[in-house]
Amino acid sequence: MTSSTAPGDTDSPATALGPTALILGAFSAVGTWAFLIPWTVLAGALAVTFGTMGLHYARKGTGRLWPAAAGTTLGAIGLIGTITLIWSLA
Repeated sequence: MTSSTAPGDTDSPATALGPTALILGAFSAVGTWAFLIPWTVLAGALAVTFGTMGLHYARKGTGRLWPAAAGTTLGAIGLIGTITLIWSLA
């Protein structure tokens, strides 16, 4: 790996949107089945929001596309799974 992982002069906080969405989306998708319902709804909604913003900035050249897309997908899966679980209990 020849490139440095240290932040550069042109980096912006938008580069953290994709990885943040990925972590929140993974927590949301796994937390649904562990019955951590209030936290999974919040994490899923934030993952979808941060992932969508990450996709926007990645298409402009800031940040990476795959963590933002994966985080958005996992967040949507966790959010929809939690809503489905709550709806089936009601």
